Amino acid sequence: MNHQEKTSFIWSIADLLRGDYKQSEYGRVILPFTVLRRLDCIQSMTKDQVLKRAKMIPNTADPEMREQALKSASGHGFFNTSPFDFPKLLQDADGLADNLKAYVNAFSNDIRETVGIHFKFFDQVQRLEDADLLFRIVERFANIDLSPDRVSNMQMGYVFEELIRRFSEQSNETAGEHFTPREVIRLMVDLLFTEDGDALTQPGVIKTLYDPACGTGGMLSVAEDYLRDMAPDAKLIVFGQELNGESYATCKSDMLIKGQRAENIAQGNTFTTDAHVGRSFDYMLSNPPFGVEWKKVEKTIREEADRGFSGRFGAGLPRVSDGSLLFLQHMISKFHDDASSKLAIVLNGSPLFTGGAGSGESEIRRWVIEQDWLEAIVAMPDNLFYNTGISTYIWIVTNRKPARRKGKVQLIDASAMWTKMRRSLGEKRKEIAEADIHRIAQIFGDMEVSDISKVFDNSDFGYNRITVERPLRLNFAITPDRIAVVEAAKPFQNLATSKKKGAAKEQEIVDGERLQADILSTLRGMEADEVWINREAFTTHLKAAFKATGVSLPAATFKAVLMGLSERDPDADICRDRNGNPEPDAELRDNENVPLKEDIDAYFEREVLPHVPDAWIDHSKTKVGYEIPFNRHFYRYEPPRSLAEIDAELQVLGREIQDLLNEVIT
Repeated sequence: MNHQEKTSFIWSIADLLRGDYKQSEYGRVILPFTVLRRLDCIQSMTKDQVLKRAKMIPNTADPEMREQALKSASGHGFFNTSPFDFPKLLQDADGLADNLKAYVNAFSNDIRETVGIHFKFFDQVQRLEDADLLFRIVERFANIDLSPDRVSNMQMGYVFEELIRRFSEQSNETAGEHFTPREVIRLMVDLLFTEDGDALTQPGVIKTLYDPACGTGGMLSVAEDYLRDMAPDAKLIVFGQELNGESYATCKSDMLIKGQRAENIAQGNTFTTDAHVGRSFDYMLSNPPFGVEWKKVEKTIREEADRGFSGRFGAGLPRVSDGSLLFLQHMISKFHDDASSKLAIVLNGSPLFTGGAGSGESEIRRWVIEQDWLEAIVAMPDNLFYNTGISTYIWIVTNRKPARRKGKVQLIDASAMWTKMRRSLGEKRKEIAEADIHRIAQIFGDMEVSDISKVFDNSDFGYNRITVERPLRLNFAITPDRIAVVEAAKPFQNLATSKKKGAAKEQEIVDGERLQADILSTLRGMEADEVWINREAFTTHLKAAFKATGVSLPAATFKAVLMGLSERDPDADICRDRNGNPEPDAELRDNENVPLKEDIDAYFEREVLPHVPDAWIDHSKTKVGYEIPFNRHFYRYEPPRSLAEIDAELQVLGREIQDLLNEVIT
């Protein structure tokens, strides 16, 4: 029986669950049972040695020493001290549930944690027992031989990965949280390895690969398979971290049954707890959750950001609603200091352009591009993932660009390279064919320039955001309407309030109300139709009037009165400060993005001054920003339909509507 037949056999066991379990829940039973049966078969040859060694080691012995001794007796990275195996469990049908739980608890710590805690296996055992299904499930698994001499580690890996894929597709409403379509992973791996082919085929080469949001481990597995096919003598050591307990257990189980270093897979929130702190990696792959919010861990992340580049988030923080660029920064922090590292990460469109100059997102893009780390971005087709139809992009980032790529960024528009699926799976209606994967990788590897592939200078994505100011122009008049504006102004209202207590508060309020009355009385005595267009002249006039009536105003109150009596007037004189400089009008303030390659003053003279001759640039507010307007670079003009075509279509629709109305009437 080959591994495909074994996969089908194991999958057929799910039929027993039909009715008592939803399809999306099948994996909670089948995956841990597959792991247990594989481990049961592996340990069968050395089980007696483990049991003998366990009797020789007292329970008071050092736990770590005991673990190592029993693993040594097992000859594997795990052990089980229970007298049971799957066939023996079936000999006591009445005690099966209790015996199965005891059997799992007799495993070494990592297995017990993975199966018992993270798979929540004991809950499923009780649920199967209550549904009178437990004996039948154990019996079916006991009848399949998964021993290493019948199923190699590689074949077992294929079996487990195929089960993961099938169960993920069955629960496609949430599959995007932990399952990336295999053709997407294959494309990412191709892009990651394509330029390093010669180095990877060197005899005895050892490389490391890391996924900070590894889910069920799909990216790690596909990368291993790819490297094995390309360079059979190369060795890839994989590392990962995953937040979701069940996904973590699945990934760790995949490592266990393939005989790999399961201890390299850690559980936890990558943002707050770096489980691989101090490590750096040769390659990194990730498809982090799109638009993941980080508000719950905001305090921890901001504290690390305050440490600057001694932490992981020194370049800046994106908005709380989307932590995609936090994953990118975390992965970059895992670059080697003295050797090449490269990463491929799937992001949605937001990190390309969200956030203006000076924002966290822009500063992160600026840091990556100015460090000359961004190698390429590939636009993928929409409707490619199970739980979303949005457009996605693969970023390729490296700290050691080839000489021909230095100072350059390649953009590849592969959004039209897809085939339609025979059957949709959730939002997934498209897939990337093998030929298209090779073609995209070739375009990248050749650094091709065409209608769907363009190469830019790093600085093409940068701009200076300048602040364009225009002078404040006000006219002034003392009319009933404008006096009413003064009366409603907050500084005027605050005159009759006080934060003091007792008699002092009452006196201050009385004084404030008296001052309000004096101000209004003075202004009403000045009512006239005259309109002043020079603020300095009107200010002198107003101060003289208050002085004549003996009213002394605080500076803030006088300013509020002055502004209440004013209106914007493009024909009025320019308002100037004490040094005679024009004051800017905040309502007329505007911003312009000037490409980094262009001189700011030349741009201003050409694009701004012809339209607003009195404008100027406030250079103190100029900021550098970076964005990647992907769609703009690949915009294809589609002429509108002719009027005759539109008219013909309207006539057809009109006739159809009339026919429907006639049916209703008759």
